[in-house]
Amino acid sequence: MGFVIDKDKCVGCRLCLPACPYGAIRMDGKNAVLTDACIFCGACVDSCKFGAIYFDGVCERIKMDVSKFSGVAVFVELDHGNIKNVSLELLGKAKDLALDLRVEVTAIVPGFKMENIPNDLLAYGADRVIVCEHEKLSEYETGAYASVICDVIGSIHPEIVLFGATPLGRDLAPRIANRLQTGLTADCTQLDIDRGNRLLLQTRPAFGGNVMATIVCPDNRPQMSTVRPGVMKKLSFDRSRKGSIEKFEVKLADKDIVTRLIEISAHVKNSVNLEDAKIIVAGGRAMKSPENFEILRDLALELGGEVGASRAAVDSRWIDHEHQVGQTGKTVHPELYIACGISGAIQHLAGIGGAKYIVAINKDPNAPIHGIADCSIIGDIFKIVPKLTGLIRLKKSKNDIWASLKTTVSGISKNRPDGQCAVPKH
Repeated sequence: MGFVIDKDKCVGCRLCLPACPYGAIRMDGKNAVLTDACIFCGACVDSCKFGAIYFDGVCERIKMDVSKFSGVAVFVELDHGNIKNVSLELLGKAKDLALDLRVEVTAIVPGFKMENIPNDLLAYGADRVIVCEHEKLSEYETGAYASVICDVIGSIHPEIVLFGATPLGRDLAPRIANRLQTGLTADCTQLDIDRGNRLLLQTRPAFGGNVMATIVCPDNRPQMSTVRPGVMKKLSFDRSRKGSIEKFEVKLADKDIVTRLIEISAHVKNSVNLEDAKIIVAGGRAMKSPENFEILRDLALELGGEVGASRAAVDSRWIDHEHQVGQTGKTVHPELYIACGISGAIQHLAGIGGAKYIVAINKDPNAPIHGIADCSIIGDIFKIVPKLTGLIRLKKSKNDIWASLKTTVSGISKNRPDGQCAVPKH
């Protein structure tokens, strides 16, 4: 079963070759031939004007009565009894989507001994909280969680379900989509509503971040997405928000649990938490080597921040991928973002749009990064960054890093010791 090219109908026009995004078609004489790279996307079928390409087998498109579904649901992920920040961000976005659709937001939270969590979810914007409490849900197990979440979805019929694009969410969401026979768009960076058709417009980077694809699921429900942490903004915590809390009767059979947790072994690791960082010092292609990132680590240490990087620096293997900021990395919302030797490609700028204050240090006065920076310092990063670090170390007080940084940047602006100019825009 699969796609077939009828040799008798194929005229060798080659129109199917550029139509295939995976290069899965080659020419054998005058006939087109499919290779093992074919993933059955069907792009070649639409390109063939002679009906030479067709699917050999049963491939009926599943359609549902979408009118039976209503509401926006958010899967709430817990980490050692605490709500993960991405789930709160999703509640904030779900509220916006629900306003467009004129429906309510439901938070679905599985776990055990959750006490104050349901009330906290109401305070963060949920209209309704469904609590799935069971001893076997105290730790994540794919089969158990998938079974329970599917049961909840089957009882409330939401038209949209959102998951965080965390390791847990990326494992759980596709299993649920498969069981519900619906679509799933992974790693979304933007969500909107087509009000006329009540469709969720799910936007995500594609083809290595070179294309932003907007995907819809017109015939199946619920419409499901995983969303990157740090992309959406959570609502402020407000105890005056009211809503309902319901306990869902969890029914778990032995067949639902295919693995058994024997032991949790914790290892200390220097983690990178760019999504929650208030200050980020990031390096780009101009850093030239992994050793040169040490000057950024020194500055980040003085400021109490994290080290980030552009894709060019990560692709050059100067720093780990977990530090990458941008369309194919992490989306961040720091108070301060210091871009060192980063040109400002559109893919990188897409990841730092939420930064409140951007300082760009770059010797190229025409670099695009200067167009969005609040303060631009034109000069050699290998002279400016260490001097900036040294001045902050001398001037800062334990209680006011911001005042120290402001004074230091102002001093560079006036004296221009290593750069042509420093232009604060605000």
